[in-house]
Amino acid sequence: MENKIRVTILDDHQSIVDGYLFRLSKVLQIEVIDTLKHGEDLEPALKKQVPDVLLLDVYVPVSAENQNPYPILQIIPDLLQRYPDLVILVISMHAERGIIRAVMESGASGYILKDDQKTILDLGNVILSIASGGIYLSEKAHTVYMKNRNAASEEPLTGRQMKVLSLCAAYPDHSTSELAREMNVANSTVRNLLSEMYLRLGVHSRAAAIAKARQLGLIAPDSPPLSI
Repeated sequence: MENKIRVTILDDHQSIVDGYLFRLSKVLQIEVIDTLKHGEDLEPALKKQVPDVLLLDVYVPVSAENQNPYPILQIIPDLLQRYPDLVILVISMHAERGIIRAVMESGASGYILKDDQKTILDLGNVILSIASGGIYLSEKAHTVYMKNRNAASEEPLTGRQMKVLSLCAAYPDHSTSELAREMNVANSTVRNLLSEMYLRLGVHSRAAAIAKARQLGLIAPDSPPLSI
């Protein structure tokens, strides 16, 4: 019998996870091997068993104690470097172009909006497609992503600045040295990234940068949207 595609789901909304499980249970080629609620649960789970496909929400709390958003823009490229055969599909309520662009540029194989019911109903086939090397954006996500794609001047932050920003949002009390260790770069690199980020956003502190980025839709808000 052909090997099944193993899937791990990282999403803190149980009702949404139950919906995924229901739909994927009908696809014989797919096996869900784990479901996780917090970002810091991911690494221990991967050490036990690496899936073929990781379904990842943009907004997942770091842990039960730390409800700040898990820094997926930093985590995605790190995971892909350590697990080169892993495929990542992001499913989110957030339709902001900055987030979609940063997620795709970080190495994800797809971005689906949770309110794109047609795509969600066809989730099994989407997973089969990206597991075979494809790239998938749901219809609305694709429209948002392609809008003014070549207008680089409209992009407020670079990919690396987005990564350090996501880490600042997830770990607001981290020092520059701790951020540098998370990114595996020199302290001076982080300082430069922060300085450039402040200038681009027109702010003077990390807290202000995070607030401005949330206002612009570049990172997830400080509380997850209510599920309907």
